[in-house]
Amino acid sequence: MKLTSAFKALLASALVIGLTACMNTSEDSTTAKSGVDIDALIDSMTLEQKVAQMIQGEIKWVTPADVRKYGIGSILNGGGSFPYTNKQATISDWQRLAAEFREASLNTSQGTAGIPIIWGTDAVHGHNNVVGATLFPHNIGLGAARDSELMYRIGRATALEVSATAIDWIFAPTVAVAKDERWGRAYESYSDQPQIVSDYAKAMIGGIQSTGLGATAKHFIGDGATIKGDDQGDVILPLEELVEIHGAGYVSAIEAGVQGVMASFNSWHGEKLHGHKFLLNNVLREQMGFEGMVVGDWNGHGQVRGCTNSDCAQAINAGVDLIMVPEDWKELMFNTVRQVKEGVISEARIDEAVHRILTMKKELGLFEKAIDRPSIEVVGSADHRAIAREAVRKSLVLLKNKGSLPLSPKGNYLVMGDASDNIGQQSGGWTITWQGTGNNNSDFPGGTSIFDGIKATVEASGGRVALQQWDDADGTPDAVIWVFGERPYAEGLGDLEHLDFVHTNPAELDRAKAYADAGIPVVSVFISGRPMWVNEELNLSDAFVAAWLPGSEGVGVADVLIARDSGVPNFDFTGRLSFDWPQAPINVERPDAPVEDILFSYGFGLNYASEIMPWRVLSEESIGIAADTDVVVFNRGLRGDWQLSLSDKAGVVPVNASIVTTETGALRVATTDIDVQEDGLLFTWKGEGGFRMAADNSQDISAAQGSSLQFSVTLPSGAPDSFVLSMACEEACEGNLDIAKQLGALEKNNWHIVAIDTACFARDMSAVDAVVDVVANGEFQLTIQDVRIAKTSVVPVTKCE
Repeated sequence: MKLTSAFKALLASALVIGLTACMNTSEDSTTAKSGVDIDALIDSMTLEQKVAQMIQGEIKWVTPADVRKYGIGSILNGGGSFPYTNKQATISDWQRLAAEFREASLNTSQGTAGIPIIWGTDAVHGHNNVVGATLFPHNIGLGAARDSELMYRIGRATALEVSATAIDWIFAPTVAVAKDERWGRAYESYSDQPQIVSDYAKAMIGGIQSTGLGATAKHFIGDGATIKGDDQGDVILPLEELVEIHGAGYVSAIEAGVQGVMASFNSWHGEKLHGHKFLLNNVLREQMGFEGMVVGDWNGHGQVRGCTNSDCAQAINAGVDLIMVPEDWKELMFNTVRQVKEGVISEARIDEAVHRILTMKKELGLFEKAIDRPSIEVVGSADHRAIAREAVRKSLVLLKNKGSLPLSPKGNYLVMGDASDNIGQQSGGWTITWQGTGNNNSDFPGGTSIFDGIKATVEASGGRVALQQWDDADGTPDAVIWVFGERPYAEGLGDLEHLDFVHTNPAELDRAKAYADAGIPVVSVFISGRPMWVNEELNLSDAFVAAWLPGSEGVGVADVLIARDSGVPNFDFTGRLSFDWPQAPINVERPDAPVEDILFSYGFGLNYASEIMPWRVLSEESIGIAADTDVVVFNRGLRGDWQLSLSDKAGVVPVNASIVTTETGALRVATTDIDVQEDGLLFTWKGEGGFRMAADNSQDISAAQGSSLQFSVTLPSGAPDSFVLSMACEEACEGNLDIAKQLGALEKNNWHIVAIDTACFARDMSAVDAVVDVVANGEFQLTIQDVRIAKTSVVPVTKCE
C-alpha cells in the first residue's frame, strides 16, 4: 500500500513511541501487573471457555446467572439501558449490578474459567447513561474549542465518573472525520479536518486511560465518509485518502496507547468493515501497528455478507476479537464453537483473539482481588461541572453581532424558544436514552438549562428575565434571547436529506420576526449537532451564536453572553468553526463543497473585538428541496414531536427507555433490531392494553388529508382478540376501526404493510393530538418498523363506510 509522507511520519512516530515503551518495560506485557500468565491461562481453557470470552452481550439480555453458567467475557449497556431496567438507577444500583456480574464471572461452580468480566459503556460526552452525571458538550462543540488540554481533562473526568459506577471500559472517543453533515452522527465528530481529530484523539485517550480505565477509538474506518452521509453506508475513496484522512485519529490513538478499536458499520467499496480482513489486519495492525483488541459494534457482524446476528465466522476470521452481540449471544457462542470444530475458524485465531481480550483485562487490573474506585461523590461533582462549563464557553462560535452582545446584566430580557429551558434538548442524542428523547429537566439533577444560567446571572445584578411570554404592561424587553434548534437524535434517526433547518414549531419563527420588525434586538442561540442552513434566522438576528449541543451546564452560555456590571465581558468568544457553515441548503457530495456554497469557512468565529461589519442579507429561498407530503411518525425511531406511551387499566406509562411495561403487565414494549440497531418496536400483549403515538401540542397535518395511515408490521406469535385503532384530535376525530381480523390473517413472521384510510378516523386533521391510538386485547406479539401517513400506498387501502 502506498502512503503519503505525512502519514508515514505519523506512523513512524507511533512506532518509535511503541518500541520505546516496550524497551522500558521490565516485564513481559502478558505477565505484568497481576502476575497472571495469559499464555498459560489460555492453554488451560477449553474451546467453549475461550469462545465465551469473545462474546459481549447487553445487560437487557444477559443476567449474572447467564454469566455464571456460560462465562461470557463482556457485557455492555447500550444507550437507554439501565440496571434493573430502571432509568432512575442510582450510582449504588450501577455498582451493585457490576458487582453481581463480576462475582458471577469469577464463580467456577458451573464449569466456567472464572475470568473476570469486563463491562463497556458509551460514555461519549460524559457518563451520559447515568442520571446525575456531568454531561460535556458533544464533540462538534469541543472541536470548536481548539483546546487539547481541555480534552485531556474531560477524558479524565468522564473516566472517573464511569469508574465510580464500577465500569472499566469506555467506548470513546469517536475519531470520525465527518465529511457530510447530513450524517446523523456528525456531532460525534470533532471536525471535518483530520488534524483536530488526531490531536483530540490523543488527548482524550490520555485523559481516559490516566485513570486506569480503557478507551476505544471508533469506528474503524471511514464512518464519516459515506455517500451522502448515509449512516452505515458505503465509502468510495481511494485507499490512500481513506487512511490519510479518516485514519489520522487512529494513528494518534495508537500512539497514545489506546487499548481498544471498534469496527465500523460502514462498508468500503461495498464490503462491510466487520468482515474486511485487509483493513482490520493489513492496515490497522500491520501498517498502523495496533496490538490491542478489536471489538465489533452492535450486531455489526450480522451485516457482513453471508452472516446473521447469531452466525458469523467471517467477522472473527477478518479480525474482530470481541463480538458485540446484544441479544443473540448464546446462539452466536454455540455456532462459533461448532465452526471451530468444523475447521471454518481455526483455534489459533480463537487463541489470538482471547489473548488480546485477556491482555486488556489484565492491563486494566481486572484480575486483581480489589479494584480501586473513586467515591460516588465524583459523579456530577462541582469540579467536573466546572470543566463542562468551561467547555461550553470555549465551544460557542459567534457568527454575527451587530453590537447587541454582550448584554448588560441589568437589562430586561425575554428568553424564548423550545430549547431555552430544556436540558435534554441542549444535550442532544446519547443522553440518558440512546436518541436523547423522553427526558425532562428533572432527569438532570445539578444541571442548568440555558434559561437557568441567564436568569441567575441577570437577576444577580438587578435585571429581569421572563421565560417564553413577556408582559406588555412592563413595556418592551431590551432584547429577546431566542434559543432554538434541532431536537435530540442519534444515528439513523438523525440522517438528513438536506441541511435546511426546519422548525418543529413555526410559530416561534413568526414571533422572532415580529420582535425584530418591532426593532427589538434578537439574540439567537442555535442548538444543533451540525452546521445548518439558517439564512432566514441569521437575517432577522442582531446576534447569532452557534452553541452546538452544550450538555448539562447551560450556564456556560450566559458566561459569554452577559457582561459584568461594568459592561466588560465576563468571557469573550474564542470558539472557531471546525466545519464549514453552508450557504445553500443542499450539501453537495464531498470531497469539498464549492466556495459559493460556504457562508462561513472552517476557522471562522467572531469575538468582542471584531469589527462590526454591515450585514449582507442572505437568500432565504430553499432551492432544490422537494416538499415531503408524508407524515413520518416512526422510522428507526419516533420522528418529530411524536412520543410513545403505553396504557392499561392502571394508567398511562411514558416510554422513555428501551424496555417499558405497564403497571399490570398487560403490555410491554421493547426496542428490537430488524435491519439495523433498535429500528423496530416489539409489543407484547398479555391482556388489555394500548399504546399512543402522540405529541404534547396538537399537530397540523392537514396537508396529509385524504391519505392513509400505514404500518409496516409482523406478528411473531398469537393474534389479537381485538385491536381498535383511532386518532385523537381537538375535534372531529370520533372514528375508530377494529383491525384484529385483518392482523390475524397476516402470515406469521413475514412483513406486511397495513394501510387504513384516514377518513376512518378524522374529518379534519388540522389539530391532531395522537396520530395513532390503539386499544387491544389478547395474548400476542406485534412488531412495528414503520408508521406514517402517506398519500400513496403499495397495498390496497382499507376504507370505511
